[in-house]
Amino acid sequence: MEHTYRLVIRCPDRVGIVAKVSEFVSDHQGWLTEASYHSEPSLSPGDPGWFFMRNEMRADSLNVGIEEFKRRFAVLADEFKMSWFINDSSERKKVVILASHASHCLADILYRWHSGELYCDISAVIANHDNLRGMVEWHGIPFHHVPVDKADKSPHFQAVDALLQQYDAGTIVLARYMQILPAEICKRYSGQVINIHHSFLPSFIGANPYYQAYDRGVKLIGATCHYVTQDLDQGPIIEQDVERISHRHNKDDLVRLGKDVEKIVLARGLRYHLEDRVVIHGNKTVIFD
Repeated sequence: MEHTYRLVIRCPDRVGIVAKVSEFVSDHQGWLTEASYHSEPSLSPGDPGWFFMRNEMRADSLNVGIEEFKRRFAVLADEFKMSWFINDSSERKKVVILASHASHCLADILYRWHSGELYCDISAVIANHDNLRGMVEWHGIPFHHVPVDKADKSPHFQAVDALLQQYDAGTIVLARYMQILPAEICKRYSGQVINIHHSFLPSFIGANPYYQAYDRGVKLIGATCHYVTQDLDQGPIIEQDVERISHRHNKDDLVRLGKDVEKIVLARGLRYHLEDRVVIHGNKTVIFD
């Protein structure tokens, strides 16, 4: 993988943003390998709208170090009231996966990580069932079984929270975890927790969405990868996809077909996140894919 820096920007829209940023990168000998822009129109009088940008540049092209680049760019960022960051593509994000007993999403992520398709460090897998231990430990990844007492789930979440802090989790993936994270964890890791919901949100929120879809006689089922917020299944959507079905399919068919969609959608969403291609704006996202 080519060593690059990823500069991601969100700011009020105005004339000259692209020109100024491009000039700054050029003045520091930056060699752009990818440049993406999006303008969100104004929703009310006096609102300039919003502008989003993702530039990727060769790390070896800059005539200053990354810290000096940040210091100098901060002056321009203040001028344009930018919310921004620059990440080094060679630095692997630390990922912790939360799972339950279903294996399909976890197995797919582990395969893609093992094959090098997902560039990250999977620090640990935490699950409330023990059946996935062998698969996880075969990959050389620490596995933590943290049972859930339905009568009192607080000890489970306290243990999970302690493990997330122990592993310094930068990205948390809910691979069919099937538990609702407490508000304090959602808040602490805002924009860092990625969930796969086995439904094409906002339809069929909550439990058993495939059965809900079957009962409604839908012709498309889907899956949604989204960031987790304190509001159940309401967080900013990263990726979605669908599978066509017909009256010939029973409920088990919907679950089987849905699992395939879930794996693909979660993998795409996680990859976009790892590559800094997602910009959260309110309850929406801009995806520079």
